[in-house]
Amino acid sequence: MIDRLKKLYDKYEEVIAYLFWGVLTTLVNVAIFSGLHLFTNINYMVNNFIAWVISVLFAYITNKAYVFHSPSKSFVSDLKEMGSFFCGRVATLVIEWILLWIGISLMHQNQILVKIFENIVVIILNYFWSKWAVFKNSTNRNQPKQGR
Repeated sequence: MIDRLKKLYDKYEEVIAYLFWGVLTTLVNVAIFSGLHLFTNINYMVNNFIAWVISVLFAYITNKAYVFHSPSKSFVSDLKEMGSFFCGRVATLVIEWILLWIGISLMHQNQILVKIFENIVVIILNYFWSKWAVFKNSTNRNQPKQGR
């Protein structure tokens, strides 16, 4: 049983790590938004933008280090990689807004259900953007793990 679980973990380690760090990224986003809301008089849209930027930066760092194991080659290559990561997140943020608008404003669906649906779509799109566009040249990916 333990060997079977270990094999499943090894097979899906990248996805499991992505989901784990994604949950923490969400917590960072909500904590920053909540803290700004509680302790400042800044507009909620500005608070949301600040929380989004910090949480996407957190996501980049954790995805680079713990999900896709992308080595740092140079400052310039890291900036390009980070730029690609942020561009992907901006694109999915726009998709998020569009799906919310369609689901809530045009189709008059339950806001929470639409938010859950759009989050699933965005998480999947972010994963594949990161895997295929941002961290595609990571040397440590798709290689057998040592000592397993």
